[in-house]
Amino acid sequence: MALRRIWIPGPLRSQLIHGSAGRSAPAIEWQYGVLNSSALGRSFYASGASGGSSPQSTNEDSHSDHSKNNTGSSPSSSSSQASQSSSPVPSQRQRSSRASSQLTDWDEDPNLNIDAFSQLPHSNFGVNQHMVINDEFKEALRQVLWQFRAPIRYAFAYGSGVFAQNNTSSSSSSSDVRSSTSPSVPKVQGGNGKMIDFIFGVSYTQHWHSLNLQQHRNHYSGLGSLGSAFVSRVQDRWGAGVYFNPYITVNGTLLKYGVVNLDTLCKDLSEWDTLYLAGRLQKPVKILRDDPRVRLANQVNLLSALRTALLLLPPSFTETELYNTIASISYMGDPRMSFPTENQNKVANIVTNQLPNFRRLYAPLIENLPNVYFNDPRCSDPSWADDPTTDALLVQDMDPVKRGNMVRRLPKSFRQKLYFQYQSKFQIPQLEFDKMLEESSDEDSTRIKRSQGGRFEQRVAGDQAGLVREVKGVIRRTIGWPSTSQSIKGLFTGGFARTWRYLSEKLQKYKDGRANVSKETGKKKSGSKDEKSKDE
Repeated sequence: MALRRIWIPGPLRSQLIHGSAGRSAPAIEWQYGVLNSSALGRSFYASGASGGSSPQSTNEDSHSDHSKNNTGSSPSSSSSQASQSSSPVPSQRQRSSRASSQLTDWDEDPNLNIDAFSQLPHSNFGVNQHMVINDEFKEALRQVLWQFRAPIRYAFAYGSGVFAQNNTSSSSSSSDVRSSTSPSVPKVQGGNGKMIDFIFGVSYTQHWHSLNLQQHRNHYSGLGSLGSAFVSRVQDRWGAGVYFNPYITVNGTLLKYGVVNLDTLCKDLSEWDTLYLAGRLQKPVKILRDDPRVRLANQVNLLSALRTALLLLPPSFTETELYNTIASISYMGDPRMSFPTENQNKVANIVTNQLPNFRRLYAPLIENLPNVYFNDPRCSDPSWADDPTTDALLVQDMDPVKRGNMVRRLPKSFRQKLYFQYQSKFQIPQLEFDKMLEESSDEDSTRIKRSQGGRFEQRVAGDQAGLVREVKGVIRRTIGWPSTSQSIKGLFTGGFARTWRYLSEKLQKYKDGRANVSKETGKKKSGSKDEKSKDE
C-alpha cells in the first residue's frame, strides 16, 4: 500500500490539531507518547490503493516494527512527520486541561497479560518508542534476527554501534565489520568497526537455548557444554536475568546479544526491580521486533523515568538537563562507572548526539503530565522537534500535592524502597507505617485513592533537598547488586578470552574519553588566555 504525503494549509491544519469551535472536526490529542486519533494520520496521508494492513496487524513484518504498512518505512517516521505539521507544544492551559481529562489507569495498573496490539489502550500507543534510522542499516539489523531459528518475540539494538555517542573513532578492530554483507553497517558507523548490541526477548528460556545451542554452539562459552537447562538457570537465577554472548559474527557483522525472558523484562520495565534493562530502554534504542506486552511495559518505564527525573530537578531546567538526568539513572550504582572501564563523559555524549531521539521519546509524555510544560518560544517552530541545536526550557510545578502524586506513581519495587528509606528518616512506627502501606497498596480496588499521593507522599515530596539524595540512593541500591552480579556472570558466559577483549576495549574507551576531556579543557584555557590578551 503506497502512501503519499498531502500538504494541508495552515488554517485547516490548526483545525485538525486543536479542533474548531462550532464545527465537528475532532481535536487531535496527545496521550502519553502518541496521537490519540487516527484522524491526523488520515489527514496527512492518503492511500494510493484500497485495502492494506492495520497498524496493529501482527504479521512478521509489522510485528518487527509496529507496522510497515507495506511501505518499507517505520511507522514512527509517519508519526514524526505528522507531529511536525503543527506546533507539538500547546499552551499550558490547553495541556493541563487535556491531561486532567485524559486520566487513565494503564500506567498505574498495566494489563501485561495482553497478547495483541489491538489490546493496547489505542492504535498508536507507544509509537514514540520507535526511532527512525537509515533504512539499509535497519534492514541489515533485521537480517541478523533471521539467522536465529530459535523464536525471538522482541528485539532491539542499542549502544554506540547503532546511535552515535561521540565523534571519535573507536578502538575496536574494524575488520570484523567491514566484511559485512551489508555495506550500510560501516557506512552508518562512520567506518569504525563497532560491536552492535542486541537484546532478544524470548518466551521460554530453556527451549530457546536448546534450539540455539543446536544451531550456534560456537556462540557459547564452555557453559554451553552443560546443556540448555544449566544455561537457562544461569540466565534466570544470576544477575539481572540476561545471558550475553559477546563477539559473535552473524552475516559478517560483529555483535553481542543478550537473551532475556519476556516476563523478566516486563517486570523490570514496570516495577524497576533491577533497572538493568529498564535503564537501557530509557534511552533511544532501535526496536527491530515488537511485542504488545513489552510496548505497554516500556511506556510505563518511560513515564516512570520522566517522573523520577522531575523529582531530581529544580523548578526550571533545560531539555539537556532533563535528558541527562534520565540517561544517568541507569549508570548510578553501576560498578563499571567506578572503574576505568567506561568513558566518564558517556551520559553527556549520549544526550548531545541523540537530542532529537530523546525528544521523540519524552516530549509527548511531557505534554500529558499536568505539572510540567515547555516554556520556550522556540517550540512554536514546527521544525524544532528535529533541531539538535534547540535546547528548550521547561518549567515544573513544585506543589507538594502534585509532586506527592508523582511519588505515589513511581514503580512498585522502587517506590517501596523509597518508602522504607523515609520510614527510617521520619521515624515512623512500624505499625503506623504498615497501616499506611496497606491503605495505599497496589491491590486496593479504589482507583482514586491509589492514583493520589497521601500525606506521607506529600511530606516526602516536600523534603526538597533530602528527596534528591534519597532517590539517588535508592537508584544506586536498585542497580548496584544486579549490575555487579551480571558483570561477574559475564566472566563465565562470555569466556575468558572474550571477556578480556571486552574489558580491554572498555579501558581504551575510558582513556579516549579522558584524552578528549583534556583536549577540551586545553582549548578552553587557551581561548580564555586569548581573550585576556585581547583585553590587555
